[in-house]
Amino acid sequence: MILEICKRAKEASYKLAYMSTDKKNLALRKIADNIIKNEVNIISKNEIDIKNGKENKLTNALIDRLTLNKSRIEAMADGLRQIAELPDPIGEITGGFRRPNGLEIGMRRVPIGVIAVIYESRPNVTADVAGLTLKSGNCVILKGGKEAINSNLAIAEAITEALDEAHVSRDCVQIVSDTNRESTIELLKMDKYIDLLIPRGGEGLKKIILEHSSIPVIMATAGNNHVYVDEFADLDMAEKITINAKTQRPGVCNAIENLLVDERQATEFVPRIAGILHDLGVEIRGCEKTCKLVPFAKKATEKDYETEFLDMIIAVKITKGFDEAVDHINKYGTHHSEAIVTENYEHARAFLERIDAAAVYVNASTRFTDGFEFGFGAEIGISNQKLHARGPIGLLQLTSQKYIIYGNGQVRK
Repeated sequence: MILEICKRAKEASYKLAYMSTDKKNLALRKIADNIIKNEVNIISKNEIDIKNGKENKLTNALIDRLTLNKSRIEAMADGLRQIAELPDPIGEITGGFRRPNGLEIGMRRVPIGVIAVIYESRPNVTADVAGLTLKSGNCVILKGGKEAINSNLAIAEAITEALDEAHVSRDCVQIVSDTNRESTIELLKMDKYIDLLIPRGGEGLKKIILEHSSIPVIMATAGNNHVYVDEFADLDMAEKITINAKTQRPGVCNAIENLLVDERQATEFVPRIAGILHDLGVEIRGCEKTCKLVPFAKKATEKDYETEFLDMIIAVKITKGFDEAVDHINKYGTHHSEAIVTENYEHARAFLERIDAAAVYVNASTRFTDGFEFGFGAEIGISNQKLHARGPIGLLQLTSQKYIIYGNGQVRK
């Protein structure tokens, strides 16, 4: 099954690569409309996944990540319509020059080809990925996790129906219905047909990818993120940002897992924010100084500072100053999204320069690291590596380039 899916995707990719912008946009709008049309079916299938998830004791945060409702389905459709409105990157001439021998050399933006995306839990990824790959001229093979299989298949069915209506090959967007590990490993060996792999998931998935993939990878994995409350922070702002970054949706990769507080702010701010978070249902795990200020805090271990909880848990550390905070983030963070709250310009600038992450914030929540929020319509994931894309993976990150050369009979001597 995997081999046949890959062969069909490769064949379809050659036609999709030069499909007109108008036809791609028409398909995207039809997909958006059909997802709304199939809302009742999608939600009913999603309810099966939620029931199974609760029986398998998924955390509340992961259940939230899995859940679809009317507003989330409308957001999926809105994201697809936004992608349709974005400029088509394919065919753009990104540079050019003329050689002394008269050759005119240009660089044109082109699709990557066939992209495989392996993802866990979040069924909205099915629509987001389909939209971005279609607009960027790439065929996609989707492989979701077992937690969301019924939801993913329902969304994929709506996508396929819309592709038929738009007279676009259904091989441009295919989903693997088998959720077992063996089919994942088989997919990872299909480098003859798949040009790029993008995994979205935790450390377990990352380990499988690194062990078995023969396909180039853009890793979209863990978000062990921090908010650092600097000695010059506005504490009302720090409170608002911390609460949003931790509790708005704790099961997503751009939520924070750690709070660092400068020791000059700790006596006032740590009990204050810990009390608020505790009332909201967040478990506090803190350093020795934090535990003295917060009686209900549990003693944090080094593993806590390394962990992406994806849950209502936060690790708190009081730092001796700016340098210690920066060193802590660069040591324990996953290079995803990091934030400082400060009114000091020099500290803000130094934080932006010294923190090694895909997205670095001054006085804003890390929850904004998102393709939709960045104006990309959607995203395939958040890359925390450095080649070839970093941060939210949108249309431009799903393209490559080729050189186009015009001559008038030149031969090399």
